[in-house]
Amino acid sequence: MNALTHAAILKTGRYQGVRIDAGEAETARSLHRFMLRLRMCEEALAREYHPADEMRCPVHFCIGQEAVPAALSLLLNDDDYLFCHHRSHGYYLAKSAPMEALFAELYGKATGANGGLAGSQDISFPARNFYSGAILAGAAAISTGAALGFQLKGTQQVAVAGFGESATDEGIFWEAINYAAVAKLPVVFVCENNNYSVFSPQLKRQALDNLSARVATFGMRSTALFGNDAMEAHRVLGKEIALSRAGRGPAFVEAYTYRWSGHYGPESDDLVGYRDAAEIEAWKRNCPISLLEDVMRVRDLIKPGDRESLVIEAQSAINRCFQFAKSSPFPDAPDWKALNFSPDSPLADKFLVEVELANFDAHQEAEQARGY
Repeated sequence: MNALTHAAILKTGRYQGVRIDAGEAETARSLHRFMLRLRMCEEALAREYHPADEMRCPVHFCIGQEAVPAALSLLLNDDDYLFCHHRSHGYYLAKSAPMEALFAELYGKATGANGGLAGSQDISFPARNFYSGAILAGAAAISTGAALGFQLKGTQQVAVAGFGESATDEGIFWEAINYAAVAKLPVVFVCENNNYSVFSPQLKRQALDNLSARVATFGMRSTALFGNDAMEAHRVLGKEIALSRAGRGPAFVEAYTYRWSGHYGPESDDLVGYRDAAEIEAWKRNCPISLLEDVMRVRDLIKPGDRESLVIEAQSAINRCFQFAKSSPFPDAPDWKALNFSPDSPLADKFLVEVELANFDAHQEAEQARGY
């Protein structure tokens, strides 16, 4: 595969580039365990969503996109910040936030990560420095601000932003890229390019599939990789996070991947006709879990029965999470005003002073700053 594009990946067929280098055996095992657990978590939530209809929030599943969150789960420190888009579950778990609080949040329960008030799209877990958001490109902008704070304080923290290629349709993304590059901020932008903005393919929205090349023109380190290769994702992200932490400025990593499920919810949206079955099957043959498992078997890193043990372990945890969520109480009715603004604004009150109407002259001469 010479140039990475979605079209080139489909033509190549099953990916053969996964490798496990010397000293990476435990990394491979950890990545595999995380991806399998995440896949099972998402599939279980999808199965349970209907017909019970007890989860009332929109859910954007990351089935097929497990490699990048798995890599980040091994690379981020406790005090690093992770911001992401609405396809949030993998990133949430990557920051070691509790799975039971994720499930309870989807059920709208008081024991949820945000007391049942955020749902899947805006779930956060401040104790682990994790925040997701439904506003497109929000993660890129907010992570840039967080990284500026780290730089001003002189800490060794790094901010990571996870988003899809649709975020690059927004002007704020390019403003964040420009400022981060100019200020040499400790932030890593991770684009999971899954080709689709809801039903619209990238090349119906952008003239070229060359995001990493465009970002590089801003003076930022920029790398494109096959995003279903968990080992390579771990290597590249590990290198870039370490460089940013060492004061070498920001980086952009574009990981080409694919969501198996519909844009949101457990149901398929393929009846719309925006993608065909052959495309989906081609990407399923490049499942990030099976690609890694194949090499692990060749390297004798996964024994007969190991996978079954991991499945039993993950299923037990998932069952406990469902029980926890369903048995938890709903929150009390909140004060919706207090959720949106605070009546206590001492700084604003200091600047907002009353002016007597008699002292106000709407026609007073304006003084123009010199130099204009």
